[in-house]
Amino acid sequence: MASIVFAAGKGSRMMGYQGNKTLLPLIPEGSLYSGRRPMLIEVLDNLPPGPKGIVVHHFADQVRAAAAAHGAEFIVQPETNGTGGALLAARSFLESSAADKVIITMGDVPLIRPATYAGLIAQLCSCDLAVLAFDPPDKAQYGLLECAGEHVKKIVEWKYWRSYPASRRAALHYCNAGVYAAGRRVLLEYMAHLAKAPHRVQKKWGGSHVTVEEFFLTDLVELMSRDGLAVGMAIAAPAEVTGVDTPEALHYVQRQYAGLRRH
Repeated sequence: MASIVFAAGKGSRMMGYQGNKTLLPLIPEGSLYSGRRPMLIEVLDNLPPGPKGIVVHHFADQVRAAAAAHGAEFIVQPETNGTGGALLAARSFLESSAADKVIITMGDVPLIRPATYAGLIAQLCSCDLAVLAFDPPDKAQYGLLECAGEHVKKIVEWKYWRSYPASRRAALHYCNAGVYAAGRRVLLEYMAHLAKAPHRVQKKWGGSHVTVEEFFLTDLVELMSRDGLAVGMAIAAPAEVTGVDTPEALHYVQRQYAGLRRH
């Protein structure tokens, strides 16, 4: 089993913090942003045995230093061009791996348990790609899974599903946690398709709007499903897949982690 961990991001909503957000502490000491047990290390320790590739960009040297003892390969994402771009940067790592299966996860979602990763991997017995999903009380602005029976057909982003009729929205139960498992060979095949399908995205840089190309990892679901490949899912508890995008989310995850340590 090979694992790819995305750890390239800056975390622009972490007010007052300039470092790589995957290095934020699960055990705070003195302040929210200082302490022990970086989130990335918890993620690495919870993944199954096997080769690990860590995708880096922002404060890459600090990430390398923090994870040096884990024997991972560090993969530079030349530009922050989306989650799909992070996966495409890992092509050489996947091509050189002897693993049959791959987990794709994020360095800022530290509470996912080893058993949950194992359940996601188990889905590959009957499908080519598996999505980790959750069913929160409030779907907020998460991407939602459109399913047909037991199979996932596509992931619909909030800007699209928010305009669906109420009856159609009611049928969309599960949110995308952003974590996947796939067969290595089929993943490499469909990464080639992903590389040909960039999205043009408007962003504000330096006070002006610019158009950039980004690649969306979620597109893999529709690309595979459209070609008749089976895409399944595994379900996780909402608290377990909490991503750290804001100081409030970091505080929540730190409290959850403290509770896990006590038990």
